[in-house]
Amino acid sequence: MSYMGIDIGTSGCKAAVFDADGRQLALAYREYRMLNPRDGWAELNSEQVCAAALEAIREAAAACGADPVRALGISSQGEAFTPVDADGRILANAQVSFDRRAAVIADEFSAEFGRERLYEITGHTAHPMFTLFKLLWVREHQPQLWDQAAKFLCFEDLLHTRLGIEPAMGWPLAGRTMLFDVRKHEWDAGILRRAGLSSVKLARPVPSGTVVGTIASSVARSLGFARDVRVVAGGHDQSCAALGAGIVTAGKAMYATGTVECIAPAFPAPVFSPELRQSNLCTYDFAVRGMYTTVAFSLTGGNILTWFRTEFGEKETVAAAATGANVYELLLKQVSSQPPKLLVLPHFTPTGTPHFDTEATGAILGLQLTTTRGEILRALLEGVAFEMRLNLDILHRSGMRIDELRATGGGARSAVWNQLKADVMDKPITSVAVTEAGCLGAAMLAAAADTGERLETLVAQWVHTGAVFEPNSAHAAWYRERFELYKRLYPALRGLR
Repeated sequence: MSYMGIDIGTSGCKAAVFDADGRQLALAYREYRMLNPRDGWAELNSEQVCAAALEAIREAAAACGADPVRALGISSQGEAFTPVDADGRILANAQVSFDRRAAVIADEFSAEFGRERLYEITGHTAHPMFTLFKLLWVREHQPQLWDQAAKFLCFEDLLHTRLGIEPAMGWPLAGRTMLFDVRKHEWDAGILRRAGLSSVKLARPVPSGTVVGTIASSVARSLGFARDVRVVAGGHDQSCAALGAGIVTAGKAMYATGTVECIAPAFPAPVFSPELRQSNLCTYDFAVRGMYTTVAFSLTGGNILTWFRTEFGEKETVAAAATGANVYELLLKQVSSQPPKLLVLPHFTPTGTPHFDTEATGAILGLQLTTTRGEILRALLEGVAFEMRLNLDILHRSGMRIDELRATGGGARSAVWNQLKADVMDKPITSVAVTEAGCLGAAMLAAAADTGERLETLVAQWVHTGAVFEPNSAHAAWYRERFELYKRLYPALRGLR
């Protein structure tokens, strides 16, 4: 027997299959492009996303051979939603996290509703990324679409409809909508009423690991499944990935490098504090029922390397195409071995925590005619790591001490990048055998639901750690000094944009 985890991200989706001992049997990936039809808008074509997910599922299922899939779970990017009509037809593209068109609405609604009240219900502070404000933008600017939509679905529950089951979503994903009471675990009637939205237009929220249906037989055949396959609630990708990294106790956190850079710990009870609220650090459900998490993140993450590749990596791009090598591995080989005398403010997109600044811009300071390309590349990666260290310090001051970071995501495959992060954070970073932790976490939820095993038991069996990257003492000392300068960058530069 085997179990599938599907991870629907911003730039692509993956489907991975694991056997009963957690060994990876198959991995399939499909990429899609983010659309930017106007300044400040960021969308995905939801039809393409669903088609890509079904293709990845089909490919991964076919690679399992004699070990058929018994159950699957879905890890999904947060916040993005898709309007569908009564027949499940997609009516518009999904607005993703980077979309900032609802900035004014987010500010106005939260001021009117009460910022502290909104935080106490949802565990989140207002930002245009969240589903609530995106929906309010549709209501105000696209009233015909608002009236036509029978449901507004996030990607986990949208894929459920393509699998022939009624849409449901794990509590961690529901929490990212800012429509969900994270303590009562239900859609909040007061927020819905103020938004003019009925709960019947939303998917059913359930704890992660809940069986929500069985794939319709005709769909199962089209996907190449050899038997009935149960679908289990997953949830927000960061929560599922933290589970896949083996985070089930306090003191540990996932450190993920994808399009977004993210740190996600687990803790046994919800934490609401003035400092967390002021720093925009949320509290919501973890993938393990009864536990909670927060997400410290930078919306400029691995995409800063993608930008560098596009603008300055022509040589490596050509070499990768000619040899079949990974273009990012070729780029990372160019990173200077020593920390440069540069400082980067990595706000190449709207910021994440702690600033929540939708108008922020980035900066590279210290450039000289002697500055090398490799130094600039290293400084860009350092800047993102400094932003995450800023968040980690806030968590520590709020009582969430994190002593072990586990690296996941595409960037976790790079020893150079892991070592750089360990030096900047001044903490050991542990690699994990399966870097596609979102898929692994979703598959573990499916396995636990199917077998009745405790998730903690499955984590002990399935999650295997690899190399530990200890901070280089000389580099860590340098970065401690540079971090004090880094903390002054944003306040000094935000008035100059």
